[in-house]
Amino acid sequence: MMAAPMQRALYGGAVRWRWALGPRWGSASAAPRWRLVGALCLQRPPSITQALSPEQEEMAQLAHQIEVEKSNFSDYEIRCLAEEEQLKKKKDNTHDEEADSGQAIVLAQDLEDAWEQKFQLFKAGPRITDADKRNDRTSLNRKLDRNLMLLVKEKVGNQELWHLPQAEWQAGETLRSTAERALATLSGNCIQAKFLGNAPCGLYKYKFPRALRTEGSVGAKIFFFKALLQSGDLLQAERREDYLWVSKGELGDYLKPDYLKQVNRFLMDQ
Repeated sequence: MMAAPMQRALYGGAVRWRWALGPRWGSASAAPRWRLVGALCLQRPPSITQALSPEQEEMAQLAHQIEVEKSNFSDYEIRCLAEEEQLKKKKDNTHDEEADSGQAIVLAQDLEDAWEQKFQLFKAGPRITDADKRNDRTSLNRKLDRNLMLLVKEKVGNQELWHLPQAEWQAGETLRSTAERALATLSGNCIQAKFLGNAPCGLYKYKFPRALRTEGSVGAKIFFFKALLQSGDLLQAERREDYLWVSKGELGDYLKPDYLKQVNRFLMDQ
């Protein structure tokens, strides 16, 4: 007896939802179809720390001073104090020389002198590389204190556009595997990367020009996935002039504004 009223209630609810969603969602055949694309935001992480600003430098010096004033002596500092006391006793002829007989004595000052000699031989690598000076944006050896993103140039319609590496989704794939295929096709397996999760980190949707729209597709939805470069370079692949490694601040020189807006939403400030 309760089945009929329940069915009427469910049917009425379904009708109301269909009316609220509009005629596009009335049937699967009436809904617009989009091409699905998996894109890869491949990042080369920084290899050195960023230079401190004057305010950060001042704060670091203050924190170091507070730590020195409030910290306890380290084992090495205690050793230095003990050796100073022993040397003082030697000068006063109150030190027991028999206790040191037969022992090779290496003083803390001797260690410091050896460390100083090694330090003089050490040369730090430059923060500004030759690639920075040439502004060679195909090189990974630039902007070592920043994230770099890989861009490629491909023909889209009648235009040649810069964008993140991408590939159109194929049946049987996950969107992540589509992005992985885009990287493998691009680099010829010369690049090893670590993908950060299975879920997309961003989405960009656009419609094709009216002349290119068909009943099967009105536009494309691009799903972005993040990955970190672990090894390799496109120098080993066939690509030469149609790829770049750029920082976040340089993306605006290549990407279209709407595309750039969506990419910036999932990028860090570095």
